[in-house]
Amino acid sequence: MPDRAAAALSPVRMMQASHTVTLDQLPDLIAEHAAEACLYDTALFVVDLRETVLRRLARTGGQAASGDQVFTVRGSLPGQAFQRVDLLAEPAPGGASGGRRRWWVAVTDGVERLGVLRADTDVEEETVRDILRDLASMTALLLLSKRSFSDAYAQMVRTETMNVAAEMQWNLTPPNAYAGHDVTLAAVMEPAYQIGGDAFDYAVNGTTLHLGVFDAMGHDTTAGITANVAVTACRNARRQGASLAQTSEEVEKVLLEQFSTSRYVTAILADLDMASGRLRWINRGHHLPILIRDNRWTTELECPPAGPMGAALALPVTVRTEQLQPGDRLLLYTDGVVEARDSRGREFGRERFVDFIRRHHAGRLALHETLRRLMAAVLDHHDGMLNDDATVLLAEWRGGHQEELTP
Repeated sequence: MPDRAAAALSPVRMMQASHTVTLDQLPDLIAEHAAEACLYDTALFVVDLRETVLRRLARTGGQAASGDQVFTVRGSLPGQAFQRVDLLAEPAPGGASGGRRRWWVAVTDGVERLGVLRADTDVEEETVRDILRDLASMTALLLLSKRSFSDAYAQMVRTETMNVAAEMQWNLTPPNAYAGHDVTLAAVMEPAYQIGGDAFDYAVNGTTLHLGVFDAMGHDTTAGITANVAVTACRNARRQGASLAQTSEEVEKVLLEQFSTSRYVTAILADLDMASGRLRWINRGHHLPILIRDNRWTTELECPPAGPMGAALALPVTVRTEQLQPGDRLLLYTDGVVEARDSRGREFGRERFVDFIRRHHAGRLALHETLRRLMAAVLDHHDGMLNDDATVLLAEWRGGHQEELTP
């Protein structure tokens, strides 16, 4: 039986030993320190970019080949632990008579899901569950610290060849999930390996959450460059204290300097005061934000368009304000979501889009799981391949219920 006090020190020692460890050395490091807490046969499985499969991180750093080292997110026990951000158990292989259990626990940083951790134990007690959660938390931090400079990680999380535009966009965007200051947030982009001009952005400054969804003209590498310039110019202006209107004007100025009027970007830019729930936003020629309240009432947040950034239309920029209520959800999206067509030419549509979010919210799924299932439904509707980029950013303001942010 593991000693809780002794086991609590194992993640600390693992962190101290990790400073010069590379990604492919992580499995051995995890196994060594897990054994100190009476956890055996540990393995780390990393989720792919589309969150469809879980692949074992092997010592070589390469992709796993054998069947027992790859699991589908849909239809497997490890996948269920990942979807539900939960800790699940089953009899360990060959250990049913002795009572040994195999555990699967989601590996998350906040609400960003990175994969699952596997471990076997000889006992099934709450102490074991706590130790597993501690180990998974430390594993997440170590994985984050190693992935940014690892080509092996980038290769592991891909199931298709990625084009140059998508390479730029995924290196540009922040993590696809966030939780803090009474807010949870999730985002998704498709086609994940062929994305062109779409991008999303968010950042926290004190109690302000900056939000943005961008759609650059075109679907090629130049569209990706245009979106990169727009997002970077937005961040640069924002970090110099510019207001929402000033930020969009600075983005337009930079785009005109680089492309004249040959390239433009539509966008919604918004600031959410996470303490009060006050939302401010501007519309640069983009689809309007959608507000979902009480999982029943939905509305578009109207705002006169100032025209795409880079088009030099010289229209006034209007800032609108909305007071959110606890539990309100804000949807920002690009046209590829609602305009995806099936083989008979029928659009996925705004009504189906919003209804999907509402129905899955009623099932109490985490935001990031809702978006994973949404994009799978959009892709299925379009026979697995989109003709346009599709991006969704979904944020929920909990309003004083910080303890409910993580599952």
